[in-house]
Amino acid sequence: MSNVLKVTLLGTGTPVPLIERMGCSILVQGGEESILIDCGRGAAQRINQTETHLKAVTTVLLTHLHYDHYIGVPDLWLTGWLYGRTHSMSVYGPSGTTNMIRHLSKAFEVDVHIRRDLDEKFDPEGAKISGNDIAPGFIYEKADLKIQSFEVDHYPVPDAMGYIITYGKRKVVISGDTRYMSTMASIAKGADLLIHEVAAPDAIWKRSNMIGRNPEHTQKIIDHHATPSQVGSIFAESKPKLGAFYHIVGGPGAEEEIKETTKRVYDGDFLIPDDLTVIEIGDEIKVSKIPS
Repeated sequence: MSNVLKVTLLGTGTPVPLIERMGCSILVQGGEESILIDCGRGAAQRINQTETHLKAVTTVLLTHLHYDHYIGVPDLWLTGWLYGRTHSMSVYGPSGTTNMIRHLSKAFEVDVHIRRDLDEKFDPEGAKISGNDIAPGFIYEKADLKIQSFEVDHYPVPDAMGYIITYGKRKVVISGDTRYMSTMASIAKGADLLIHEVAAPDAIWKRSNMIGRNPEHTQKIIDHHATPSQVGSIFAESKPKLGAFYHIVGGPGAEEEIKETTKRVYDGDFLIPDDLTVIEIGDEIKVSKIPS
C-alpha cells in the first residue's frame, strides 16, 4: 500500500460560471479509494483530465446543499455509467440529500430506461444511485482511508459540514463553506493540509458594483464566508504543513487581495491553487498541476 494521500482540487470556484475555476470538487485518493468531496459544475470534465477514470469515482460526500456543490452529480453519475461503471454510486450529504437523489433518479428515468433496456443495454447496476442523509460526526471508512464530517457555520444554510480525512499518518481538513470559526484551528491542528474557503471583500464589492447587485445581497455573501485575514489567523494557529484556499469568492483582484492580506497574519506556506492542482502528501508534500 502506498502511504501517499493524494488530493486533487478539481474545482476551486463558486456559482460564477468561469471556465478557469469550475465548481467546488475535491478528489481524495488513498490506496485504491477515490472519493469526491462535493461535485460542482465541471466535476466530470475535470476528472476526465486526470489519470483517474470516471467510472472509478462512485462515492460523493457533500458539504451542504447549495446547488454549486452538487450540480455535477447527475453528470458524474450518468457519464460514469456511460464510461463503463458496473456498480452503484452513493451520495452522502446533509438532510435533503436522500430526497434530492430520489428526484434526480426520477428526472433521468427515461434516459436510464433507454440506455439500460432498449439501446446500449448498459449494466443495470451502474445506473443505480443512492442518496444518504448524514450529520456531523458521520464516518466513512474504507480500507485505510477514513473521512469524518464536522459541523461548520454557514448560517443560515442548515447542516453544513466540513471533512477530516486521515490515511495512515496523513491528515487533511476541508472546511466546506463556512464563516470564521474559532474551533477550526483546533480541528486542523497537526494537519498536513488545510483547505479553507475564502471570500475577498474588496473584490466582491468591486464585482457587485460592476454588475449592479443589491448591496444587501453583497453583504450577505461576505457574511456567509471567511475573509483572507480570518483564514490566515486559522493557518497561524493550527500550523498545517500547507494551507490552501478554495471556493474563492471574489472578482477582479481577488487573488492579489487574498495573497497580500493572508501574508500580513501568516508567514507559513499557503497556496491559492488553480483547478487541477495536485497535492501529494507522503514523507514530503509535493504540489503539481495537471495541464488543462
